[in-house]
Amino acid sequence: MEVLEIIKKTFPQLATSQSLLQEISKIGILQSFKKDTILLKEESFVKVIPMVVTGLIKIYKEEENGNEVLLYYIKPGETCIVSIITAEKNEKANVKGVVEEDVEVILIPKEKLYDLRKKFPGWNLFVFNSFNEKFDEVIDMVKVLTFSNKEKRLYDFLIKKAALNNSMIIHKTHQEIANELGSSREVISRLLKKLEKAGKVSLAQKEIKIL
Repeated sequence: MEVLEIIKKTFPQLATSQSLLQEISKIGILQSFKKDTILLKEESFVKVIPMVVTGLIKIYKEEENGNEVLLYYIKPGETCIVSIITAEKNEKANVKGVVEEDVEVILIPKEKLYDLRKKFPGWNLFVFNSFNEKFDEVIDMVKVLTFSNKEKRLYDFLIKKAALNNSMIIHKTHQEIANELGSSREVISRLLKKLEKAGKVSLAQKEIKIL
């Protein structure tokens, strides 16, 4: 499938402007990355903006003690608003972006952002909508991390993760979940056992099934 058709199919918001579609297909670079590839490093300048076609990218803040603070995921049809804002301001990133599931992305060179913003209102609307969506996701995550009891917090996280994967089976270790929730493996393991006893999940090695 040509890049133009991929953009039209995956990013319907942009399909309202044929000229914008053609511009992105001309400047965009279609590329694939494997799981665990670091696409955005903390304290580095952004060179390209990813537009996700397939797969999943995790955006998070890494603390000094090794814990992660999950901000949001970038799903197919979405882009990284932090990368856009950081690139536009020519500042270093203060978050990290890692491939959660093998991805195919369209990479937009940083130097092309100015022209997209100036020439195409459809691009600005896409960025604005992306910002709103990701802001809402960050607020939801703050609610989960701050206001929920630990058991509900974990279960809400699992439900959210399942929805992202379109699967009731989550392939994560207890340690990986602990990192994302800023907890310890022992606490997560204990809470998962409680959820299993309550009939909400089923546990297997590196696998959690929501019932």
